Amino acid sequence: MDNESLLKNKIMDAANRSFRQNIYTYTNFLDINEQSVFAQMKNALNFVAFKTYGGNDACERQMIQFGSYETLGYEEEFPITLIKISPLIEKYAESLSHRDYLGALMNLGIKREMLGDINIKGKDAYLYCVSHIADFIIDNLSTVKHTHIQCTKTDINDIECSPELEDIEVLSASERIDAAVASLTKLSRSQAVELFRARKIFINSRQMENNSYQLKANDILVIRGTGKFIYQGCGRETKKGRIYLSFRKYILKKGL
Repeated sequence: MDNESLLKNKIMDAANRSFRQNIYTYTNFLDINEQSVFAQMKNALNFVAFKTYGGNDACERQMIQFGSYETLGYEEEFPITLIKISPLIEKYAESLSHRDYLGALMNLGIKREMLGDINIKGKDAYLYCVSHIADFIIDNLSTVKHTHIQCTKTDINDIECSPELEDIEVLSASERIDAAVASLTKLSRSQAVELFRARKIFINSRQMENNSYQLKANDILVIRGTGKFIYQGCGRETKKGRIYLSFRKYILKKGL
């Protein structure tokens, strides 16, 4: 069985368990490609309520929760814990990358699906993880690369991890997604189309193969390797018929 079929089975198993046992169930963290697979299943999952969350609104890696207050009669938080990773002595700390943090965590034998986004702020990093492995990480992660670190649980709503958004405006031939992608990446239209073929374009967590899709207000556009954007709409038009597209760009320094 291929990886996509295995993922679909896991998602459906979690949905069925929630429906039959009247409990909340959860997947582990899904990357954006896995979320796209989930998006293709939504019609088959209409027998159960679900929502996704990764720790904050900027998180790319997301869990799926099956169940709701309306169907179960109570609310339950996602089993996500936020861990702050800080150097023991800041002035001697290296400038660590997402790869450094992830490598140290994987060396502890932790599977990637147990870990959400890793957001880097200066010499600190903020890690979202499945709650049941949080204590293991805190007890066992003591160095990243050559830097001695300490780990502490922190409030999942910590303002340090709140997404930062920048208003930007680009000139585009139209609201077609391939035109917008070309403007945002500063590539030619034909080069932008190659990004669709390489499966690097996502709208609202669904991989986009249709490069003629018309952007709609509040669409969340992810261009792998470039960034994440919320489309706000189009504005003034130039004399040559080109239009200005407005976006809010996530500028939180992070690794996925």
